[in-house]
Amino acid sequence: MICFPNAKINLGLNVVGRRQDGYHDIETIFYPVPVRDALEVVESETFSFRQSGIPVDAPLEKNLVMRAMNLIEARYSLPALGVHLLKEIPFGAGLGGGSSDGAYMLKLLNDFCRLGIPTDELEQMAAELGADCPFFIQNQPVFASGTGNVFEKVTLSLRGYYLCLVKPDVAVSTSDAYGMITPRRPEVSLREIAERPVRDWRGVMANDFEACVFPVYPLIEEVKEALYEAGALYASMTGSGSSVFGLFDKAIDLRKRFPSFFVWEGVLP
Repeated sequence: MICFPNAKINLGLNVVGRRQDGYHDIETIFYPVPVRDALEVVESETFSFRQSGIPVDAPLEKNLVMRAMNLIEARYSLPALGVHLLKEIPFGAGLGGGSSDGAYMLKLLNDFCRLGIPTDELEQMAAELGADCPFFIQNQPVFASGTGNVFEKVTLSLRGYYLCLVKPDVAVSTSDAYGMITPRRPEVSLREIAERPVRDWRGVMANDFEACVFPVYPLIEEVKEALYEAGALYASMTGSGSSVFGLFDKAIDLRKRFPSFFVWEGVLP
């Protein structure tokens, strides 16, 4: 059985407070986008794990796919499985690719092994993998608060907009980005801004990380400026970087503009 874990973008991101446990409270809107990995499980005589595509420089036990499998296996009996992860979503990009892989592994094992785990339990298990992971269980646009794990549905659709997603050849450490930021509460809620037309988001919706990340990685800011110069209605860094996305009202081809970067372009479903 095969599935296709997708990426997400943050439509604005406000870091609103620092918690006593060392984490931060945020407010953001997670939106799923069709940039995908591929994840397959098959029955096998012995367990095996294979990865192809973009190399991931991490030990197997830290891979979120394996951590998800271990979570399931601690609660349920699983057969010997062969697992294959084709990695296409760049990491260190603010796209949640690893989180998506982990969440989709939970869903895939639930379906493949007919475990009957309800959605709310899958979300609880996903939360053990990481703050972004529960979002990918239902994989629908949400307003997220807390550490990014408290969800409220939003009636928001970007269907038909053309998305250009660019990851420059730099990686931003999430912990370093949080270490540089000063929490603040926004003057206008993201939920209110998201109700406005996309063309009105510029200058109102913001990703707080840009203020501290751009001076250290000016190349990321240059990408954002290039997207606006190309006609983006709204452009922003996603997560703590380093990817930047632009929303356009018509198709555009920027691959030649960024020949050495990861670029994904397409109409949002």
